[in-house]
Amino acid sequence: MKYLVLLFPLLMAACASTPPAEPSMQKSSGSKAERAAGNALKMLGRPYHFGGSNPSAGFDCSGLVQYSYKQVGLTLPHNTEKQRLTGRHVQKAELRRGDLIFFDQEGKKNSHVGIYLGNGEFVHAPSSGKHVRSDRLDAPYWKKHFSEARRVAT
Repeated sequence: MKYLVLLFPLLMAACASTPPAEPSMQKSSGSKAERAAGNALKMLGRPYHFGGSNPSAGFDCSGLVQYSYKQVGLTLPHNTEKQRLTGRHVQKAELRRGDLIFFDQEGKKNSHVGIYLGNGEFVHAPSSGKHVRSDRLDAPYWKKHFSEARRVAT
């Protein structure tokens, strides 16, 4: 009985505590842009699919951006050039999590887009046969092809 008296407060404390909420039920913190970057990051490994804009079908680069921002309530077009026109220009040195970064590829200006994650990294859907992945902005290829950055949300 003496032990039960000693354990009773511990048992009551255990019963009174509530488990943490599931991640999908937790209130999101941060700006819409930061949350959009987090949404894109959750899509790592999803297949590239030309014209794709959802997890089940896969993504192309602008589809990944469109989907990630749609999840936080911002509607962006599914077109790299139109996405570029929706935001305001920011200097590379001023990049923040969630900013859109554009690249010139195959001689086409601003033909590829990704979402900046911070610490020199970005997430994107690269090309056919590949998967959504993160890369470093200072990698030789991406450094050479970087064209501009845009901020579409705060």
